[in-house]
Amino acid sequence: MTLVLQAGETVTRETFWLIGPVGKALFYFLTALAVTVFLYGVYERFARYTRGTEDAFSRLDDLPNRIVSAAKTVITNENQFNRDLYGGLMHAFIMWGFLTLLIGTTILAIDMDGYQLVTGLLGETQSFFVGDFYLSYSLVMDAMGFLFVIGLGMAIYRRYVVRNERLWGKHTSVEDGLFVWTLFLLAAGGYLVEGVRILATGFPEFETVSFVGWFVALVLQGIGVSEGFATTLYPAAWWSHSLLALGFVAWVPYAKPFHMLSSFANVVTRDEKAGTRLPGVPADADPDEIGFTGIEDMSWRQMLDQDACTKCGRCSSVCPAKASGRPLDPRDVILDLKSYRESVNAGGETKEIVADGGTSVINPRTMESCMSCMACMDACPVDIEHVPQFTEMNRRLTESGEMDENVQETMMDIFGQGNSFGDPERKRPEWTEELDFEVPDARDEPVEYLWYVGDYPSYDERNRRVARSLATIFEHAGVDYGILYEDEQNDGNDVRRVGEEGLYEMLAEDNVDAFESCEFDTIVCTDPHSYNTFSNEYPELDGVEWNQDGEIDVHHYTQVVQELADSGALDLRGTELDHTVTYHDPCHLGRMNDEYEAPRNLVRRTGCDLNEMPRNRANSFCCGGGGGGLWMDFDEEPKPSEERLREALEDTDAGAAVEKFVVACPMCMTMYEDGRKTGSFEDEIEIVGLSELLAEAIDAGGAAGATADADADAETGAAPADD
Repeated sequence: MTLVLQAGETVTRETFWLIGPVGKALFYFLTALAVTVFLYGVYERFARYTRGTEDAFSRLDDLPNRIVSAAKTVITNENQFNRDLYGGLMHAFIMWGFLTLLIGTTILAIDMDGYQLVTGLLGETQSFFVGDFYLSYSLVMDAMGFLFVIGLGMAIYRRYVVRNERLWGKHTSVEDGLFVWTLFLLAAGGYLVEGVRILATGFPEFETVSFVGWFVALVLQGIGVSEGFATTLYPAAWWSHSLLALGFVAWVPYAKPFHMLSSFANVVTRDEKAGTRLPGVPADADPDEIGFTGIEDMSWRQMLDQDACTKCGRCSSVCPAKASGRPLDPRDVILDLKSYRESVNAGGETKEIVADGGTSVINPRTMESCMSCMACMDACPVDIEHVPQFTEMNRRLTESGEMDENVQETMMDIFGQGNSFGDPERKRPEWTEELDFEVPDARDEPVEYLWYVGDYPSYDERNRRVARSLATIFEHAGVDYGILYEDEQNDGNDVRRVGEEGLYEMLAEDNVDAFESCEFDTIVCTDPHSYNTFSNEYPELDGVEWNQDGEIDVHHYTQVVQELADSGALDLRGTELDHTVTYHDPCHLGRMNDEYEAPRNLVRRTGCDLNEMPRNRANSFCCGGGGGGLWMDFDEEPKPSEERLREALEDTDAGAAVEKFVVACPMCMTMYEDGRKTGSFEDEIEIVGLSELLAEAIDAGGAAGATADADADAETGAAPADD
């Protein structure tokens, strides 16, 4: 970078130009004061976490890698770009700009208070803040500072002009706007100070690298500001900017700016399996102390979760419970807990966290509304773990006898009969009776695949067709499989999520006993809920000690059938089903366990025209049945299942031409069949299990035998399900 300089002109700038020795001393005093207030505030905030209980999971293991991973997440802004390009760019510009300005200020301090001081003590005072370094520094600072201003402008536009709905709510306060405007004034004020200095010093040619400041200087000159008046104005502008900056530093730990620290700490201490597994309850726990009874029950990580919330509303905007009119807003729950905790710490009144009567922090109906779909957690850019905290409150409701009546009845059915239908255990294998082949009994002979059928495929008439279709696929592919017949019990996944930890542990023990009485290599599940809890929770349950080393593979049936198709054991070549379909990602299979491709590959192998839902994969919209929702009655408008079917018929590329809504979860099947009726979609779209679609493809391809459903339809005289 070559510039023509005047004789004796040095390529640099004087940091405390026109401030004087007294002003410089005052600035250093105020800086020390601001930093002291900042450090005390940070210490006090983090000291609160030591008063929280120990977290159920290790959060600080492999800390160096955790920090590196969190730094990558933060620097790339990858979470902010999730589902929101505008928000991602906005946050990236603000964060990168802020960090650059912070680093630039630090470099300046190192030169002035370190390098110059040391070189002066050794002889002649020197500075590296000159020449090419200064020019490069000025260019980078101006460029990144400009991005900072643009990002803040985008934030102000979204908040106050567009008035993005998710940015406003019951916890929106003055500090939210003050935070954004303070940063904007800091950024704009910095350029004003720079412009005034450039004008006051006669537009040194090398300062053109500070292109924004140069432009501001030209504007000031254009409106009549003289060089002399700029010289007079400079100290006031400098002090105004400096005092605002120091005030901001001191303010950081005491208000919303603290999220710059707490959010990073939250990402560092995240649990990669949060929500897919839940913390257990100590065996010696007093029933009166299970769940959240007071702030003393919150773990340090749960407190950090609450402090990391930036009120961005991303969780609220994707919550299916909120969208359907249920009384749940995930953001408000987290912030309600935070507000209550801060109130109690400040000497405020204590009350129950969740209880009937209207005086608790959280209304029970709010917690019952949660579908445990984890959409809120997936959308959160700072890895707040909503669902585990919600589960703690459900546990409190359970222990205090305030569980939803329908759920209580279902829990009694599961406790007494081992299934959510309350039917006798002997009826569990009745679905096999309409097959024209015997389903092997895994209790009597070694098998490669132990097939856990699940409650709904065993007892629900609609889902029994799914089970028979899958059995037909296994038979056609020559799979060595077997089932547990009446020894199978409810998997407990949703039992745990409604707060019945004791019943969940009993079910897990019974199922593990049944597993251990058989010889097999792999467990295959019809239901993603079973797949989730067998994979992620049973191995970690105290007292069960099953599959802790992962020696037994657990798969969803779509994964196993995909392997059969890839190996050639299941030949789907030549099958061309003339259907236009869409596929719904189940929460427990997709968002919670990252299986998106196996179901889609199987749909494509049938020859169907697959049209993606607008909200798909990790952004899928819950059917409404998770977290016990299948067992509850809500006054919803619209039902999540109805909204999803409307989306299939109106928002996919094929639109109303979509004939079949393909699901891979028995609970989804039940919810969408219900939504098809209540939403008046019966004549417009058909709900079909993926196994049913595959069985139809096998039959259409000339495979030996007919599907179990075709047999059943012929016997009953009913129309085939896929007509």
